[in-house]
Amino acid sequence: MKKLCFVLFVGILILSCKNKPEESEPTLIRGEFILIDEAAVIKGKDFIYGVQITDLTKELAKQTAPLQREQYDMVPVVIKGLIKPNSQDGWEEIVEIKEIIGVSAPTSELPTKIKSSGTETEAENEN
Repeated sequence: MKKLCFVLFVGILILSCKNKPEESEPTLIRGEFILIDEAAVIKGKDFIYGVQITDLTKELAKQTAPLQREQYDMVPVVIKGLIKPNSQDGWEEIVEIKEIIGVSAPTSELPTKIKSSGTETEAENEN
């Protein structure tokens, strides 16, 4: 009987001790990145995440800026980041960048700009 009480006591003690929730492992993310004013986005084939503005986000923006052909050109990047639910307005999920793996030059052609009657419109280049 004493052994049973001791085992139950130890079991309850172990189950009642809560471990501090560990931060999940960063995820490898490949997508196109852009930072405009104080808003950053990374877009992949099947996702779009807002990006939390941190020192690493600003560093990534500095690395991508020389590769942009236009102000709103998105640049391919590979990062490791934590995907978290967004508690503020905007994107459902945001990424906190933990590591910058790589940055590469955009490969797609820019849209052709056509001037018509004094206004500019964009049409995709059909080459």
